[in-house]
Amino acid sequence: MAWVESSSDTFHARHDSGDTEAVAVVLEELERAREQLTELFPRSPDEVTVVLHRSPAALYMAQPYLPMARALTAPAGRRYQAGWFGAKEIHVLAPAALERRASGAEGSRDALMLAPVALYASIVVGANNPELPPPFTFASFSRLLRWAWLAQGAAQFFSGQVPHLRAAIGRRLREGGTPAFPPSRRDAALLGGTVFDLLAREEGVDACVRLASRLSPGGHGAALEKAFHGRSVKHTDGTWRAHLARISGAG
Repeated sequence: MAWVESSSDTFHARHDSGDTEAVAVVLEELERAREQLTELFPRSPDEVTVVLHRSPAALYMAQPYLPMARALTAPAGRRYQAGWFGAKEIHVLAPAALERRASGAEGSRDALMLAPVALYASIVVGANNPELPPPFTFASFSRLLRWAWLAQGAAQFFSGQVPHLRAAIGRRLREGGTPAFPPSRRDAALLGGTVFDLLAREEGVDACVRLASRLSPGGHGAALEKAFHGRSVKHTDGTWRAHLARISGAG
């Protein structure tokens, strides 16, 4: 494989020479996402390098913890674990590999093609939330695991993936039993964004920014009560389940 480099105003890419045209589209999408996120968050890192891999095997060699992350994810959400991020670098499948990973379900391809944007959103969330990575330390990684629904959910929501996950969410609800609220670590990669989607509908996007930017010392319940304007977690739980049903077409 012949590695080459491409650049936009604030991003750099390393990729196979045969992917140059597709990578230009990825860089355009990342620039557009950065403009949008800059309007929402105080800090939006630039000079980020995106490394695009032509196969899952190559991606896993570069980011060996990614297979472990996929193993900890419910089956319906595993295909959407398509990359990893650091403070200044994203590793993700190249567009052609993302297309091959997509299922035949409606929205699957669209959600996967947004994977680079979702990974950049994760960097932005980490830059604005001092308790979440990057940088990755033992403590920040532990918090990332405990607060996976918030970290991964914010990335899904701010990248625009949530509307494209309708079929996958429906599969999860049919096959995986009743999900916890907030979503467990296994469900975070698929259902985390739905919490933010509900919050945006009820309290606005600024409430989503506030939720993503801090971890409540009182835990998940306290964070959710504050985000939903003091409403009890039990009440929000029921509203969220109705929202899941609407998204999946089951309600």
